[in-house]
Amino acid sequence: MVLTLCILTFTGFGSHSTGKSVMTLTGEQQSIISIAALTAKGDLERLKPALNTGLDAGLTVYQIREVLVHTYAYCGFPRSIRGLQTFMTVLDDRKAKGIVDQTGPDASPVNQDLPKYERGKKVLGELTKAPQDRPLSGYNAFAPVMDTFLKEHLFADIFERDVLTYAERELVTISVISAIGGAEPMLRSHLSICLNVGITAEQLRDFVDVIHLTLGKKEAKAAKAVLDEVLNSRK
Repeated sequence: MVLTLCILTFTGFGSHSTGKSVMTLTGEQQSIISIAALTAKGDLERLKPALNTGLDAGLTVYQIREVLVHTYAYCGFPRSIRGLQTFMTVLDDRKAKGIVDQTGPDASPVNQDLPKYERGKKVLGELTKAPQDRPLSGYNAFAPVMDTFLKEHLFADIFERDVLTYAERELVTISVISAIGGAEPMLRSHLSICLNVGITAEQLRDFVDVIHLTLGKKEAKAAKAVLDEVLNSRK
């Protein structure tokens, strides 16, 4: 796993992108994708070297911890907690070997001046670049409590935290959704959000390459199909 990601970093995979020689994703971003995807799959044996690679690439302990916490919103507590437990084991092993990892800053207190629902609406508006005052529709109208949960918890409690940027959180999100499969509408929405928060089309093509090397052809092919739809709709 470590060797594969190193090769990816310096040469690029190329089959889903343009055959270029250099990845447009940083080593830290590639590690975020792999860590999130393997956590969602529950592949703990391959997660261990991916976590080591992430630390060696420059991610702090708290950044990786936040990646693992964020995954629970999209693949559930069981996968997220197993990822956290695996990370704890990796950190203990590295400490035993004399490796000193950078902890990094912890999450700052969230500003709670506004009600949580309004804060969530504000964050969602920033992510989607769309007004959030329209009447509820679709599943939100059918089950309004889901709209409340999404805005108050996902976008207020989670996305407001500052250990990861919006772009990094979206990389975690699309990695988990690609790993679990069968959630194309949600993947489509979050790939669009990626473009809104500064991730380029070329970086998203490289994201597919990392998914290919981390999970395999099936998951990469499905992610590429949705990405092509999103990019074509923006032309």
